Amino acid sequence: MGTVDDRQVIEVAPGYTATIQRRERWWIGWMDEVGGVNSQGATREELIDNLGSALHEALEMK
Repeated sequence: MGTVDDRQVIEVAPGYTATIQRRERWWIGWMDEVGGVNSQGATREELIDNLGSALHEALEMK
């Protein structure tokens, strides 16, 4: 298995946090408060943008 960086918890939107980590060449992450919202990106910034979009879509569906 490749390099795995330590997990980080970040705020994606007010009141919503995500756990993110680097896995080999990808960044992966998931929302802590909203099950099923997860994403990946080639960069940390891309992952954060993707998570924000996924969160927005999930909240619209509620």
